[in-house]
Amino acid sequence: MDMLIRSIAILIELLVLGTLFYHVLKAVRITLFDLGVKPEYSTIVTLALIAVGGLVGVFLVSHLFAFYPAI
Repeated sequence: MDMLIRSIAILIELLVLGTLFYHVLKAVRITLFDLGVKPEYSTIVTLALIAVGGLVGVFLVSHLFAFYPAI
């Protein structure tokens, strides 16, 4: 039962953190285009932010599974 509760807690935390980082990266993208990055670079900026988001996601998942306390 403890593993089930721990897994659910990790999943909920991943959903919250994923939503948070999605909105942060979306705000960075909007800010970059408001500051004058040309629309022709939209694909490059989007791919760079996806790469950063992927790295952050891997980091969060690995640390949550490795260091999440037992319930």
